Amino acid sequence: MLSNINLNLCNFWMVSLNVYSGIISVAQYILVVEKESVFQRLANDQFCKRNHCIVISGRGYPDVSTRRFLRLLTEKLCLPTYCLVDCDPYGFDILATYKFGSMQMAHDANFLRIPEIRWLGAFPLDCDSYCIPQQCLLPLTEEDKKRVQTMLQRCYVQREVPKWRIELELLLQKGVKFELEALSACSLSFLTDVYLPSNIQGGRYI
Repeated sequence: MLSNINLNLCNFWMVSLNVYSGIISVAQYILVVEKESVFQRLANDQFCKRNHCIVISGRGYPDVSTRRFLRLLTEKLCLPTYCLVDCDPYGFDILATYKFGSMQMAHDANFLRIPEIRWLGAFPLDCDSYCIPQQCLLPLTEEDKKRVQTMLQRCYVQREVPKWRIELELLLQKGVKFELEALSACSLSFLTDVYLPSNIQGGRYI
């Protein structure tokens, strides 16, 4: 079950995954990152050790094993859980898959979804707040715009996460998207030294 999941665990011990018992950790929170490249950046910077957290990556759209494992961790450890994704329609869709389940497996949503997960970034206004270079910003394609419009019509976006809706509307208004790596354009350690700590400590998540 663990072979398809990238993990970076801080003081984490699992006695028996099969029986879902005996999980102990002194971590302070769980961080889910969309991409393996960002996961490796955090690992290289020893983010987990320095910030006492558990870091997981589903390598894009998470498979069932990743979501089941994350659900297990959140239920047993009762830790705050954050999600870091690209600022584009696909990143948002991955975030929504963790929180609400996938459209293809709606019948299993209640067993796989992580309702407590919080969106930690990246946000549309980050490109202004952190002066992301113009060459790192990509215009939204017509397909991107249609995808965002479709997401805005989803019932849970309108009913359960209205602040997410505001961010999606901002994405459309600005008309640009960017990857998480763009936040490190000025410094490779920007994510680990500045962005993530300031967002978590400052409560900048939704």
